[in-house]
Amino acid sequence: MLQISVEDSEIGPGEAHRWHLVPLTGAEGPAPRRMTGYNQAKHFTVAQYAQSVDDPIRSYVAASFELTGQVDLDVLAAALLHLVQRHEVLRAIYQPLAGDLGCEVLTPDEVALKHVYGGPLVTSAQVTRHLQEAFQEVDTLSWPLITMGAVVRPESTTVWFSCDHLVTDGLSSAIAINDIATAYRSLTSEAEPAPQGAAAPQGTPAPQAAPAPTPGTARPPGSYLEFSRTQRRANRAMRADDARLDHWRTFRDRNGGLFPRFPLDLGVRPGELYAPVAGTERLLDAHRIEEFGTVCRALGGRLSMGLLAGVAIALRELGGPAVYRGLMPFNERGRGDYAESMGWFINTLPIEFPVGPQAGLGAVLADAQDAYAQVQANSAVHFVKAWKLLAPAEYATLRYWPYAVNFFSYIDCRRLPGADQHLAQQARMHVWVSGCNGILHWLHRTDEGLFVSTIHADTPQARAVNRALLDGFARVLTGPLPT
Repeated sequence: MLQISVEDSEIGPGEAHRWHLVPLTGAEGPAPRRMTGYNQAKHFTVAQYAQSVDDPIRSYVAASFELTGQVDLDVLAAALLHLVQRHEVLRAIYQPLAGDLGCEVLTPDEVALKHVYGGPLVTSAQVTRHLQEAFQEVDTLSWPLITMGAVVRPESTTVWFSCDHLVTDGLSSAIAINDIATAYRSLTSEAEPAPQGAAAPQGTPAPQAAPAPTPGTARPPGSYLEFSRTQRRANRAMRADDARLDHWRTFRDRNGGLFPRFPLDLGVRPGELYAPVAGTERLLDAHRIEEFGTVCRALGGRLSMGLLAGVAIALRELGGPAVYRGLMPFNERGRGDYAESMGWFINTLPIEFPVGPQAGLGAVLADAQDAYAQVQANSAVHFVKAWKLLAPAEYATLRYWPYAVNFFSYIDCRRLPGADQHLAQQARMHVWVSGCNGILHWLHRTDEGLFVSTIHADTPQARAVNRALLDGFARVLTGPLPT
């Protein structure tokens, strides 16, 4: 699965279709109020405050993939509804609770889809504009938090969906693609072929609840809301002097705050957001990233930590400090009941290690590996909880990261659900934010190699730093490797 902006995705013209999620009146009403995750509560309150001062910060996490052949729209609608019925986080209606966030969950039988035919999109530019507008319709403070659709052509169809971050993370995109595609294949194999040359549906018919498909023997995914409740219980008694916060506390004291600064000047002014610049490029082909991974393992480290070491060396060579300090996302799903659950299962944790003036890849990798072991040992403490306890004033006032923050993310997309179909399906994730005050790199590996997706503030310095950093990082990865 490639992370790429929708503007760079080259999706061909076709007929536009939308499916809007709507609630149905249930016999027993919504389920009792449930507590949400730490990420969700902070995200929601930030959106509320931004709306109150008329300064909204918009974002989405969207995805698209291809179905080959003539599509059966009724089956596709059933597959899209199956996604929502399968994941309760998409059926939850979120409600503020005195600085926190609760929700009520509709049952699978209490949701339906309303189909709307949007007419022809005759150029690729029209498709891009259509998707940009549709993706941005999701709003943290409005239900539903997912929108879905398709661009239909005689020989293929682009299926897409867009979610607010409140109900999703990057890994959820692959889970959702796999759920929709698997359901569609399963139902299509049981259905009669669609008649050739069928007219495109017109108008906006009343919503109907399609029968929930049961593709294969897939077990129901674990509940993100139940996961959140368990996590909150484990942290409920935590206070600012709790020993479990020692890792965060010492990091804060050495760093001068919880948020590690990006160490190079990006030309951004404090307190301001800038238009985002997005791009995706391949850094290494499949053979070269495999070779680099072999070297990392021979040095006693993980490929991900070898990549982090490479970033640290590239920053140092551009004038960065001799100690790397950054934040990194940590997937909390595990391999059990939550492995294929949609939700915001991401903790954010600090990592720091030395990167001396003469240190090579082997030495920096070893230190990064040791630092990652500390991250793993302290992963039970959630970033939002640590932030609230250790920096309460900032927690109460900050609506987004206070300055350009140093951030490292890597994912091996070959290990995601449905990865064996990603290349054939042209599976893509599209991430967008309305404003940016720093620079973010998402490294991701596919069957075609190592890619980096970037969003940075639109300043001359940020453009120059981004180019220099990626070029320096590539030199570290492609230079003579230690043996």
